[in-house]
Amino acid sequence: MNAPDGLLYTTDHEWISAVAPGQVRLGITDYGQDALGEVVFIELPLTGAVVERGELLGEIESTKSVTEVYAPLSGTIARTNDALAGEPTLINSDPYGDGWLVEFAGEVDEAPLLDAPSYLALVGG
Repeated sequence: MNAPDGLLYTTDHEWISAVAPGQVRLGITDYGQDALGEVVFIELPLTGAVVERGELLGEIESTKSVTEVYAPLSGTIARTNDALAGEPTLINSDPYGDGWLVEFAGEVDEAPLLDAPSYLALVGG
């Protein structure tokens, strides 16, 4: 199980990383992608969409199921990972790199988020 230091994690198996001041990137953890199975389709919000914490952000369809992704923070969608439309398995092969989902313009409230050791303890890794 891989959970890199320097990222923040949710109990819903998402990771968050600051990419620039006021901009954060969101993806699915290694544990999360493994539980999903092979990803075959992803639906993400449009750039410019305003989302609130806990609001539906999109859906990931895998060979096992369809999983809803909820926003772990509030903000405006600054960018989506367009590469996933043609190659959704990037979520499986590179969850912390090319398989990221969206970038938010907004600030991270770290209170409900976990560091890597806490996340690994949660998932038994």
